[in-house]
Amino acid sequence: MINEPIIGRKSEQAELMRCYNSTRAEFVIIYGRRRVGKTFLVNHTLGQHLSFYYTGSHSAPKHRQLLRFAEALHNYGLSQKPVLKDWYDAMDALQLLISQLPSSSRKVIFLDEMPWMGGSNSEFVSALEDFWNTWAMLRSDICFVGCGSSTSWMVDHLIENQGGLHGRITSRVYLKPFTLGETEQFLRSKNCEWDRYQVAQCYMCFGGVPFYLNLLDTRLSLAQNIDMLYLNPGAVLHNEFSELYGALFGGNETYREVVKLLSQHHMGCTRQEISRSVKCQGGTLTKVLSNLINSDFIVAYNQYGNKKKGMIYRLTDMFTLFYFRFVENRSVLDSNVWQRMVNSPKVNAWQGLCFEIVALRHVENIKRALGLSAIETKSSTWRSSGKEGLQGTQIDLIIERADRIIHLCELKFSLEPLSITAEYEKKLRNRMALFRAETHTRKSLVTTFVTTYGVMQGKHSGIVNSQVTLDDLFYIEN
Repeated sequence: MINEPIIGRKSEQAELMRCYNSTRAEFVIIYGRRRVGKTFLVNHTLGQHLSFYYTGSHSAPKHRQLLRFAEALHNYGLSQKPVLKDWYDAMDALQLLISQLPSSSRKVIFLDEMPWMGGSNSEFVSALEDFWNTWAMLRSDICFVGCGSSTSWMVDHLIENQGGLHGRITSRVYLKPFTLGETEQFLRSKNCEWDRYQVAQCYMCFGGVPFYLNLLDTRLSLAQNIDMLYLNPGAVLHNEFSELYGALFGGNETYREVVKLLSQHHMGCTRQEISRSVKCQGGTLTKVLSNLINSDFIVAYNQYGNKKKGMIYRLTDMFTLFYFRFVENRSVLDSNVWQRMVNSPKVNAWQGLCFEIVALRHVENIKRALGLSAIETKSSTWRSSGKEGLQGTQIDLIIERADRIIHLCELKFSLEPLSITAEYEKKLRNRMALFRAETHTRKSLVTTFVTTYGVMQGKHSGIVNSQVTLDDLFYIEN
């Protein structure tokens, strides 16, 4: 059991405890991007109940994995360390270990980083299938928990298994990065006193990933931390991109090419645009996009009026975006580079883009702030077809209500309340007219601003029908 407090994850903890207290055999899969806290969740929730725990080793050959597995079996109570020739032997030895435990106790088996155990070797999965189908599932005292950071492997080999594990998974727990509110709670637990504007800036750099947030030295400013973790000589996260994508997707360069392309197009790209640029198509591209979505690196948004065709793919992983903007091509590292450029136009433009992504990741909070929790809604994006010389015009967030009202959302990050000028008002009215003309909608259109500190009252602020502020994005459901 880990004594360190856990932030959020209430529903995930409740599900794990439900499986632990179940009176049947449970096969639980926990998946999500690397560094998101999957192992911490299991150890914190079920650590004191573990009957066996083993973690796969990255890039270790099969014989090394089996040797370490045998050592773990011995450490957990098997009288003699077994000699394991293959994964079938390993599962037989695990069965022997569990059989020796008191019949009155619940047995929790936790295999962490399963993709590193199995890799491309089908023997591991086959042996696991045999272990579960011929023995474990027939008992009422087994709670098996499998975990892995390679979401694509977990989905392909376990969740969508068409062999012996088809239909055997009894519970799936998908762990996402922290929300803004959870990030604030995590930082407060580390005695960090940054205000919400700074927490939002922190979120733009580290994306609510617990491992990255835990590296912060809260005695320093945010700018100092960014220098220390990303840009200083020997910075901990300077090479994280290669390690992260290498661990998740191996040597497949297509994944890197797709996220790099999307980092260069803040409005996102369609599948056709991605296919043309990275020279990938068909089922291969489908798998790449699906795996990136499942790993929380990109998000696919419906275009307004199109149910399936014309999806817009957008890079939403803050770490990856920061890497391509400020780390990838920086050959010379020094200790104060971010502190010198923190107020530069380049950083301000990047923050504006990131705030759009933050808002898109907190759409449910936006709906709540607008009083739409009880109303059926659909969220989408929209691109102009380019008529009247306005090619590239886009609305990042559209919320369509069942009561025939459509919110056209404007997402803006600023250090103070936003002022609407005559030119800005004209732009918004022209965009609204263009949207109506191209979509042929007869529903009521309203302009909603999602900003840090709201919109300043003035001569042209009447264009704003409703507002959502940064504080609303921090809301956490109790």
